[in-house]
Amino acid sequence: MKKFPQDITIAVASGKGGTGKTTVAVNLALAVSSQSDRVRFLDCDVEEPNGHIFLKPVYSHEESVQVLIPSVNTDLCIHCSKCSDICQFNAIMDVRQDVLVFSDLCHSCGGCKLICPVNAISEIPKAIGTLRRGAAGSIDYIQGEMYVGHPMPVPVVRAVKKNSDGNGITIIDVPPGTSCPVVASLNGADYVILVTEPTPFGLNDLKLAVELVKTLDLPFGIVINRDGMGNNEIDNYCTVNNIPIIMRIPDDRRIAEAYSRGIPLIQIVDHIADEFRDVFCRIGDQR
Repeated sequence: MKKFPQDITIAVASGKGGTGKTTVAVNLALAVSSQSDRVRFLDCDVEEPNGHIFLKPVYSHEESVQVLIPSVNTDLCIHCSKCSDICQFNAIMDVRQDVLVFSDLCHSCGGCKLICPVNAISEIPKAIGTLRRGAAGSIDYIQGEMYVGHPMPVPVVRAVKKNSDGNGITIIDVPPGTSCPVVASLNGADYVILVTEPTPFGLNDLKLAVELVKTLDLPFGIVINRDGMGNNEIDNYCTVNNIPIIMRIPDDRRIAEAYSRGIPLIQIVDHIADEFRDVFCRIGDQR
């Protein structure tokens, strides 16, 4: 076997949900954990984390994820409206008789507190999610989960990412799409695996994801999940754009049935763990 990289961060992303992103992230982590005693799995899909369904971690720590939001002392406020003027998200509004704070719109930048000329604004914590840490066998497992109804997942993603120090092997399960939480999850990655499926929707959203990782200047490769179910448009797109296809996962009923029962792919498909380890080594060689 090729030399096994021991210090690398690989993010597993997709342009759309349902392509098999978590399947690839989980099975990659399980496959490489047999060759390293320092594997860390970060589930940054904080709006609907599901890595735990397959890895079945035993949690040892849980903490609240909090952000700071403004609190206005109306006895001190002189209603100068500077706080309203500086806020680009309309999270605070001076209505002359009162100052209204819309905490769900607040991005916790602290600008209103800094600009207040009479120090009438302080900051108070607001819980927006939960961070859990534990172990899935030899894998360190960290998961963030945003509270239902909270509109901004990025602070929860950042809380999860704080558990990655760049040492050892880190696998990041990235949220689907190309929005802000995806960018926050990809930040600091050494390599990005983009998971897609051979369908028109898969190709359309893969193109968006490719443009994102190119903009971030991150090396990447493609994993085609459910290979054989659709057409060859993904292959043609990758050929024309010189994008490497690093792995193909076949369209196999056994895989779908195992997924529905929370069973990792490497437990039911012969030799696929070796394929994941080979992909991992080739990614390490490209660094």
